[in-house]
Amino acid sequence: MRLFIPIILLGFLVTEVFLLITLGQRYGIWLLIYLVLIGYLGLQLIRGEKQMMSAKMMQSLKEGGNPLKSMMGTARNMVAGVLLMVPGVITDVIAALLLLIPIKQPKVDPDTGSYQTDGSGFEGSYRNSGAQPANDDVIEGEFEEIKEPSSDDNISSIDKNS
Repeated sequence: MRLFIPIILLGFLVTEVFLLITLGQRYGIWLLIYLVLIGYLGLQLIRGEKQMMSAKMMQSLKEGGNPLKSMMGTARNMVAGVLLMVPGVITDVIAALLLLIPIKQPKVDPDTGSYQTDGSGFEGSYRNSGAQPANDDVIEGEFEEIKEPSSDDNISSIDKNS
């Protein structure tokens, strides 16, 4: 039983190498181009997820959703990116299957403001204050009108000092 996982991993590696050799003999340079492009796409997927991770988390919290869902989605995309970077056709198929799995969003009841995610058993509620987003075109403030002294005011102030 202790050797079960290492035997599966070794079998996976042998199958992956055998498939790469077979496809390399058949398609030659096209396989190399495919592997380089897919590796680059995996790298870009990881970079994009790294940049968007905190934004997705904050958006989920702002909408009253479960932040675990956004973390799981990010982790899934990161794993798929790593699998795409590993040269091999089987790992690419596994990564594509990971990316095709949808993540269910919570169902929100607009009357009660409660939501429930399917399968997790987590229930909760959120508050929607009804506040509209700020209009960035409007600048609020106070002003005071300042009168510029006229020439008559200057003369009268000079007369008072004399």
